[in-house]
Amino acid sequence: MPTSSPGKSELPLTRFRAYMSAMKVWKMNGAGNAFAIFDGRESKFTPDADKIRSIAAEMKADQVMSIERDPAADAFLRIWNSSGEQVGACGNGTRAVAHLLLEEAQTDTVAIRTTADLLKGLRAENGLVTVDMGEPRMGWEDIPLDEKMDVRGVDVRIGPMDNPYLSKPAVVSMGNPHAVFFVDDVEAYNIPQIGPLVEWHPLFPEGTNVGFAQVIDRQTIRLRVWERGAGLTKACGTGACAALVCAARAGKTDRKAKLILDGGDLIIEWRSSDNHVMMTGPVEVEMSFEI
Repeated sequence: MPTSSPGKSELPLTRFRAYMSAMKVWKMNGAGNAFAIFDGRESKFTPDADKIRSIAAEMKADQVMSIERDPAADAFLRIWNSSGEQVGACGNGTRAVAHLLLEEAQTDTVAIRTTADLLKGLRAENGLVTVDMGEPRMGWEDIPLDEKMDVRGVDVRIGPMDNPYLSKPAVVSMGNPHAVFFVDDVEAYNIPQIGPLVEWHPLFPEGTNVGFAQVIDRQTIRLRVWERGAGLTKACGTGACAALVCAARAGKTDRKAKLILDGGDLIIEWRSSDNHVMMTGPVEVEMSFEI
């Protein structure tokens, strides 16, 4: 992947230099999902929520991330949404960081710890990167929900109570909560209007990501995701994993499918051998620089 290094007069984050130690920064994307990634292994990266929001706005990033040292893994990955709050998982971001670590170590496998889990990143064919996202969590208390409920279709309705135009999303956690509506046509819904209504519905005490999934055939899903704390993004890796798991669990698809997102395609496989979800897709280094 080509990497650009802007001239000093063009460097982003100039106004933050007085508040940061020297470190490397990458602007990357995974299937269009955009990230600002800071190398915090030598110098600590400890921004507050206001700085995260400013960095995300300046670098046009959906998430801000810090690569840190971990005694039992190749790295610890700290993740913030563009709204400033720290979160436990970001699938495409983990793939992006896995790419950096794989290239740095010239190896085929790396272990990355997040606050949610210990994940494995692997080289795939044609320059793609795979992350083993672990097992989906399907208990109502694991997502979490505010009350016990059948996670295959929870009591969330959008529209008139007696005739909602969206209802009964399936829910699952992939290290962060997801609600997935299965629809006939994803383009028919005003996601920026609907997404916030579900994101902070009382049923979700920690909020939720909101997926709109259109099953095209048993191996193909068209997906758009309103991300908790980030809004409508070009791709959401954990959202793609959640959509495939919910679709396969409901018998709508096979356990492996192509997910077509606004920014690109991801291949998601929910393995029957160990119940792990594997996510494979492209990454791109848009630029890198030192601050």
